Amino acid sequence: MAEFILAAPGDLETPTGGYLYDARILRELSARGRPVRALALPDGFPTPSAGAIQRSLELLAAVPRDATLVVDGLAFGTLPADKLRVLRRSLAALVHHPLALESGLSREDVERLEISERQALREASAIIVTSSATRRTLIERYRAAPERVHVAEPGVDPAPRAIGNADGPAVILSVGALVPRKNHENLARALALLGDLDWRWRIVGSDDRDPACARRLAGIVRELGLVERVSFLGAVPPGELEDAYADADLFALPSRHEGYGMAYAEALARGLPVIAGDGGAAPELVGPEAGALVEPDDVPGIASALRRLIEDPSARKVASDVAWTLGQGLPRWAHAADVFERLMTATSGENRAA
Repeated sequence: MAEFILAAPGDLETPTGGYLYDARILRELSARGRPVRALALPDGFPTPSAGAIQRSLELLAAVPRDATLVVDGLAFGTLPADKLRVLRRSLAALVHHPLALESGLSREDVERLEISERQALREASAIIVTSSATRRTLIERYRAAPERVHVAEPGVDPAPRAIGNADGPAVILSVGALVPRKNHENLARALALLGDLDWRWRIVGSDDRDPACARRLAGIVRELGLVERVSFLGAVPPGELEDAYADADLFALPSRHEGYGMAYAEALARGLPVIAGDGGAAPELVGPEAGALVEPDDVPGIASALRRLIEDPSARKVASDVAWTLGQGLPRWAHAADVFERLMTATSGENRAA
């Protein structure tokens, strides 16, 4: 049986949604008896050095031709299209969200990344995305052929309903790396408008992806006088993350863009009301009745959504019930693994034909 190989920069143990997805797909396929392995590409993507690009291409070229080779979009989108073509093999791209839609980029970087990713994706025999919204983006903006773009939404595992903090201040949970796209800064500014309410904000997420962003957020929290109400928990192990969800009263993360929004899904699966940014895949995943969809730069609007759910327990209960119902209908990881298994079958056919 041919191997399934997932190539990604760095270490799949890195606590990001994309890497958690990659690692889980490998575990799901392995549990089905499929031979799988991760292929570690050099760090530095999506702004790789020339050496990182060359080494990545060498590693991809060494993969057995009968293997199903999937390359994480963090690297795929910046690999030169002409060099991918020279590999003369079937390879698939796994796009969590287009690189040019990351926040905090200069106009020149946006243009460069969009052109690079569009050209690279033309060389993919298949493209796997994590939401229908991202599929539409790749078809409409990146001109990907519709028949080559397949959706494999992340799964959620069954989880108990969150208990919350009924006898104390409302606990607001955010889960996501401290990077500009997650928009913690405007959430902090919105919370500063709610000084008359009793709340605590717990932030789970790595602070080393963008240290400047993490320092800026810490400075804003200090300047706004929120230090006593805010806890920076950093990246935490799975058990502590489960506890953080269980102890929360609502989830808030007004992201500027989400290719899917795995943290939103995890919150819904536990019945937490969710305040989400209105870009990318979030509107289809969350919906307004499960909490609120907010414009990421509308600080008063974010504050209004928070106020309604913090000060009105009945509104929070209604949103929680909707969230819980939505969460029980979310896909399981087996559904995502099915998409990759179909890709393996198709790849085997292509390799036999070749």
